[in-house]
Amino acid sequence: MLNLPEEHRKLFQEPFGELHRNLDEIIPEILGHIVYAVGDVVTHNLQKKGIVPAVAVVDGYTMRSPCRKVPLICGECIRVKNPAGTLTDDLIRALEHAVEHPPATVIVDGEEDLAVIPLVIAAPDGAIVLYGQPRHGVVLRTVNSEAKYIAQQFLSHFIRSDA
Repeated sequence: MLNLPEEHRKLFQEPFGELHRNLDEIIPEILGHIVYAVGDVVTHNLQKKGIVPAVAVVDGYTMRSPCRKVPLICGECIRVKNPAGTLTDDLIRALEHAVEHPPATVIVDGEEDLAVIPLVIAAPDGAIVLYGQPRHGVVLRTVNSEAKYIAQQFLSHFIRSDA
């Protein structure tokens, strides 16, 4: 398991991509691309617009409260545990499997917020990863070599533990 030390958590508060006020303004930009979604609200809102993410990563919560916008489970359903502030090996393997076998929904028991990092690493170039930025909108990250490099840099702040 990879743990994110408290002193590095502030690095993850800035958007890892382009911040948009809402999903409507990016729909034209994402059409025709493989789309991955992290978060219940983003996934639900995409589905409401008729866009089924190739991979959806959800945990049943939004801003630490139960999410009322429950997305549909599409494709294979993979359940994993991932405590807050961590990236478990099971989550990373589940994301890699989901990217290789879409559509898939990864249901996280715990927290899915940091899943964006290994998802960008696993995703093919040209794909789009979307996730919610609470109270601000939705973040769009196009996957390319720069995005993968930055994701690897983010991973370097984690500490491996046997927990």
